[in-house]
Amino acid sequence: MSQKEVKKSKSAPYESELRQDIVTGDWVVIATGRAKRPQEFAEGKRVITDDAVDPFENPEESGQEKDVLIYNREDGEWSLRVFPNKYPAFSRGRAARELSEGPYFAMTGVGYHEIVVTRDPKLSLALLDVWQGAEVFDAYQDRYLSLMNKKSVNYIQIFHNHGKEAGASIAHPHSQLMAVPVVSPYIALELKGAEEYFLSHKRKVYSVMTEYESQAKKRVIFENEHFIAFCPFASRVAFEIWVVGKRENPYFERITDDEKFSLAEITQKALYAIYRGLGDPPYNFYIHTSPCDGKDYPHYQWHIEILPHTATWAGFELSTGIEISTIQPEVAGEYLREQLSK
Repeated sequence: MSQKEVKKSKSAPYESELRQDIVTGDWVVIATGRAKRPQEFAEGKRVITDDAVDPFENPEESGQEKDVLIYNREDGEWSLRVFPNKYPAFSRGRAARELSEGPYFAMTGVGYHEIVVTRDPKLSLALLDVWQGAEVFDAYQDRYLSLMNKKSVNYIQIFHNHGKEAGASIAHPHSQLMAVPVVSPYIALELKGAEEYFLSHKRKVYSVMTEYESQAKKRVIFENEHFIAFCPFASRVAFEIWVVGKRENPYFERITDDEKFSLAEITQKALYAIYRGLGDPPYNFYIHTSPCDGKDYPHYQWHIEILPHTATWAGFELSTGIEISTIQPEVAGEYLREQLSK
């Protein structure tokens, strides 16, 4: 983990906290800005939004903060907007301060938490036109570049939740971006694995994967000039899909305009295959990219991981971290590929 600045101080009551597991080094966010009273967990109350209200339909009227990015159509209507999250998981605009207690390390959960909203409240990303998808990825890149050099920002996580079971508390399609001071253990493992593979084999592991999958075809969903979408060999969940670039590039923010249109096309194809083949299930997708902590990660490759919710974690998965998938990735890949040919 790299920390640009951590000052010692006592916690303010409204600040989120980042607490580190003393054994594993994993991080937990205590998001006090989204706090519930203890009894509300038993009552099942939701404190973020009312499902009957769409806060993004008329953002000015619903009290959204002023947008930090807006794209307008020729008719003057907006097509995409980016807002600071009204209920942020991280406290904006403050330097990280240490909050350690006894043997435990913690610090204020500083950073930036933004919402990327597309105009149509009923069109999921799977149903967008390619140009609309390219606009989404352009907004991701724009905000990434705007935040990556901010104080205390060492990693930027971009993700999209679709459906209540996937954590979408608002039905209107939207993505989220969190710029945070720590690098997650998942990313750290991927960075380490990519480096170790290169040291052992003298080849970059993501290039090895994409070349083999493109040749073997059996797990491929779709492929275009710049990207390939496939069900990974060791899929963690049924119908998991990865979208990986063919050009070696560790940094998402360095994608070109041509690549953005190819990325929009292939992501839309992958999401539509899930939409059509699985009956519009809830899913999460997220971008894994190299940290923006000033270090070099030449052996890594930024990519997208799409995880449909087709099962619920139970005791074995939770206790071991070993996930059970009930379909072979080869069968899943063939099935999803067929959806695009119908």
